[in-house]
Amino acid sequence: MVFSSIEFIYFFLVPTLLVFFILRYLALEKAIIWWLIIASLLFYAWWSVYYLILLISSVIVNFSIHKLILKKQSRLFLTIGTVINLATLAYFKYADFLIANFNTILGVEVPLLHVILPLAISFFTFQQISFLFDTYHQRIRACSFARYCLFVVFFPQLIAGPIVLQKHTIPQFTLTVFRKPLFMNLAIGSTLFAIGLFKKIVLADSMAPFANDVFNLANLGHSVPAEAAWLGVFAYTFQIYFDFSGYCDMALGLARMFSITLPINFNSPYQAKNIVDFWRRWHMTLSAFLRDYLYIPLGGSRYGKVRQYMALMLTMLLGGLWHGASWTFVFWGFLHGLYLAVNHGWSTLTKNTLFSEYIPAPVIQFTSHLITLLAVIFAWVFFRAENFSDALLIITGMLGQTQFYNAGVWAGVVNDTAMLWLKIIGLAFTVLILPNSIELTRHYRPVLKVKSILAKTTGISGVVKSYLLWRPSMSWSMVIGVMASISLFFLYQANNITEFIYFNF
Repeated sequence: MVFSSIEFIYFFLVPTLLVFFILRYLALEKAIIWWLIIASLLFYAWWSVYYLILLISSVIVNFSIHKLILKKQSRLFLTIGTVINLATLAYFKYADFLIANFNTILGVEVPLLHVILPLAISFFTFQQISFLFDTYHQRIRACSFARYCLFVVFFPQLIAGPIVLQKHTIPQFTLTVFRKPLFMNLAIGSTLFAIGLFKKIVLADSMAPFANDVFNLANLGHSVPAEAAWLGVFAYTFQIYFDFSGYCDMALGLARMFSITLPINFNSPYQAKNIVDFWRRWHMTLSAFLRDYLYIPLGGSRYGKVRQYMALMLTMLLGGLWHGASWTFVFWGFLHGLYLAVNHGWSTLTKNTLFSEYIPAPVIQFTSHLITLLAVIFAWVFFRAENFSDALLIITGMLGQTQFYNAGVWAGVVNDTAMLWLKIIGLAFTVLILPNSIELTRHYRPVLKVKSILAKTTGISGVVKSYLLWRPSMSWSMVIGVMASISLFFLYQANNITEFIYFNF
């Protein structure tokens, strides 16, 4: 069951909200918490009852270790808890990957385990590790099992984030928060959900077939012509943008319907002025987790440039591996580690230079933005490709180095390239110029710390005319209603429901 499905919207969300409203009216705080836990577990069980047992077991084990850390204040229990979590993640996500590489290196044939990846294991593992660290460092003391359980399994953020810390949500699991103004929470929540649904169903899923066809062309061993390569890569560039952006908006909106405000996880990353800025905007909670629990413990910027660059590379390599058990993901992480190191090195090198006196600021900004976008798009090739051979075929096509191709095969992929280019230009305008959903609703606290976040990452769309900002009005209701209607129409017409890309991680 995915957010962008008829089953979820009508048969899960509506009943869950109705029971929540009744319990809210009766002022039953504990009942609300347990109802949201039960609903979240049912939501997860839709995929696999077997892995529901894994999720529940993980929650119980980690809460028990949390209690031991509180009682003994021993780093030993923190280490044990971290090892248990990482070992579980390693088994389910990386066992076959490690065995396959072991077989390749030693020339043996150890049979693969064929372990099926449990949904959301990367997210709830990181989340619980952060909770154990916060417990050890005395950032949290008393926490009931029910609140801890809801912190982990709360369905709007369970499957693909954001990766929330205990300070983000546990303090909100109170009757005072649950009984905040109902109309405003529903208005903001449904607005964000509708925007996210439109992004996913109408925009992301419309790009998916073109991206799939081009990358499948490479996967079949066909050389890829330049136009096909660029169209396929652009299609995937916008597919993953609107897919993940749509999911983030829907997660925020769903949580807000239950009066919970989540941290921001996506903030117009293609408007980034450099690669450091990109990672302040893309999967922001993962970036924060990797920074706080990996990059800084590795030394960060405290021990000189060489140590900093090594910490950056290792952090991004592991960040790439977190996305998937494949060397293409690791290489994607390597590329972004390299980008970040170059970015920091260039900033140090040009810190006291006078470029701005000779080159107009708009030219510098445009060039920096363009280089960042091209670097990100180039890395997406490895993120999407099934293997390095496929990626190299795509890149060879992008560079115009293709020696030959089957014109008939390419003609069967896209019948009207002009129309596809127009769609891509329209999507580019949307992501580079128009304000995002957080900017539109910023006066109604769509995310935690919204003012400070937008102040730090103000981009091209940072200044939005007051009359464009969202407000609970008839005109905005009509706009959101039309978007929701179009999305539902596309949803009814769809032959199959496509999962969010980040569900695979």
